[in-house]
This record gives sequence, C-alpha cells and structure tokens, in this order.
Amino acid sequence: MAVCALIVGLGNPGSRYAATRHNFGFMALDALYDRARELGGAPKAALTGRKDLEAVTLSLPVLPGGAFAQFTCVKPQTFMNLSGRAVRAALDFYKLAPEDVLVVHDELDLPLGRMRLKRGGGNAGHNGLKSLTQELGSPDFVRLRLGIGRPEPGRDVAGFVLEPFGRDETPLVRRVLPAAVAGVMTFFEDGLDAAQRAVGGFDAAAG
Repeated sequence: MAVCALIVGLGNPGSRYAATRHNFGFMALDALYDRARELGGAPKAALTGRKDLEAVTLSLPVLPGGAFAQFTCVKPQTFMNLSGRAVRAALDFYKLAPEDVLVVHDELDLPLGRMRLKRGGGNAGHNGLKSLTQELGSPDFVRLRLGIGRPEPGRDVAGFVLEPFGRDETPLVRRVLPAAVAGVMTFFEDGLDAAQRAVGGFDAAAG
C-alpha cells in the first residue's frame, strides 16, 4: 500500500535538545509511536539514516479499523532552520504534495497546555515553518500547534525555546502529548473540522 501522508515532527536532533521546548514536535511523534504499539501494531523503521532524506522516518502499521492508515512519520535531522530540506526530500521520495503533510510543532503564541490545528497560514517567526514553506513552495500543509507560551519580557526567545521544560511544566506536557496524538488520529479519521473542535477544546491546565 502506498504512503498517503507524512506526519512531521519539528525539532533539533541530538540528546542536547531532546527535552527542550523547541522539540515538542519530536516528543509528539514519539508519543504517536507509543500509541501505535499500545494498539497492537509494530511500527516499522523505513529509510532510517538515509543521507539523501536527512531524516529519521518510521512507517506506522495499518491497524484494524484503519487506525493510522498508511502514514510515514518524519523527524528531520537537519536542525530546525533547515527542516524543509528533509521534508521536501521525503515528499519527493513518496511522490506526495504539501497538502499531504501534517506538521506538529511548538507554538509561542499559545500557552502551554493548549493546542490549535489549522491548514496553511504564516510562519509567526518559526524557523522550521519558514523552511518548510520555502522548500515546499506552499504554506498549505496542516499544522498542529502545541503551545509553549512566551518568555517573560526581556528574556531571549531563542534561548527560551532551547531550554528544557521546567519541572512545574512537565505535568502539562505529559497531558498534552496523548491529546496531540488523539488530535492527529481524529484529523485523519474524521477530517479537519472535527479535529479542530477536539484540539481547540483541549486545555491541559483544566485537569
């Protein structure tokens, strides 16, 4: 069965960045892998380490009921500001279009614990989204925006996003991740409108 969509998590490679706010997209993909295993599937590595793709990729299983359909998850290994290069290579390999991409990323303009889903739009200063738009030649991919909030006035934004989540933030992060996975599944199973309602109504801070 041919791949029908790419689910892209944005982040920076390497253990130094693993728990940072800018790697929220990577964390969500890890949670998606875990959910696939819980449902009885065995995700299969695909093209991992191929230098021409510059990404770690994983094919999710087709589960009873159609869960996950035939998706490939992509973690660019190019660092954030060159993410589009890896996604462009994956799109070309699988013969897909920008409209077949769902990107999960951190979002400064939402508080931690909130999420939003939309198709298209601007980059809001996010270097990963900027690279994707440039390389794909279109902004018309779907974005699952995971709020991280903004730093206090006077703090450097670049430094803030590259810091690990604080101890007080960790419980919220743990609630967001399964909700993000559920949002991805709702989008592919029930469409954009249903997923937007589910994602937009979630608030990890509400318990």
